[in-house]
Amino acid sequence: MALELRHLRYLLAVAEHGSFTRAAEDLRISQPTLSQQIKQLERGVGAQLLDRTGRSVRLTDAGEAYEHYARRALRDLAAAERAVADVQDLSRGTLRLAVTPTFTAYLIGPLIAELHTRHPGIALEVREMTQDHIESALLADGLDLGIAFDGPHLPGIAASALFTETLSLVIGADRADAGHGRPLPVRDLAECHLALLSGDFATRGHIDAYFAQERVSPRIMVEANSIQALTEIVRRTPLATVLPDAITHDHPHLRPVPLDPPLPQRTVALLRRESAYRSSASRAFADVVQQVLHTRGYAPA
Repeated sequence: MALELRHLRYLLAVAEHGSFTRAAEDLRISQPTLSQQIKQLERGVGAQLLDRTGRSVRLTDAGEAYEHYARRALRDLAAAERAVADVQDLSRGTLRLAVTPTFTAYLIGPLIAELHTRHPGIALEVREMTQDHIESALLADGLDLGIAFDGPHLPGIAASALFTETLSLVIGADRADAGHGRPLPVRDLAECHLALLSGDFATRGHIDAYFAQERVSPRIMVEANSIQALTEIVRRTPLATVLPDAITHDHPHLRPVPLDPPLPQRTVALLRRESAYRSSASRAFADVVQQVLHTRGYAPA
């Protein structure tokens, strides 16, 4: 029997749902048809791939081994289809991009604007994700590129350093001390009331590590999972926050306050899967990133 792609998709669906019934509903085929197709696949490979004896359906040892190659085959086929559809003159194309949350506040807008100006035929899918989800999606061929931070990465992820990001304490521009510009000793943060990003932001982990290293414990009065919310809170209250300088510079009602010692810098990186096909759209986007960073004066990493 000649195996077809639908056999692979059917097997993966049953494995993911742990049930022929739910898999059939998801695939929009009848359960008897799904069962028949799986049996054909098992006859074709000469091994039982699913254990049907328990309350849920599970992959056998042979099934787990087969699943790895089935997923890779479908992923490679999808990449091949994109490669065939890729037009070298960039009159059309697609790009799947993800960024960690803080970059949506100051970087993604200029990048998309420049890409659309240069290559209006490229369709762009942009998602906001945590860094671990970005890397997992890249490895699963769910994304073409990601913008996040450099550092330890999952095996198979290639990172190209883009620029250095700095963080500062941020206060409202209307505060009496907003124009001093003098570095604030970190010990004085113990008297500060802060509004900070919530713990699901990588930036918050960076801030907490700095506080722990300097042995200072500011009073955190507000936690928010929105940068826009933080900028409004700081604008309208005596609370301070900590944000990348690039965000502060885009908000005239905010003022950065350097700390002594300063918060550690971070390296922003463009991420991709090492073995992934690099489409014309992804190469064009990488060029746009370099142009935008140069125009906006970001310090190279």
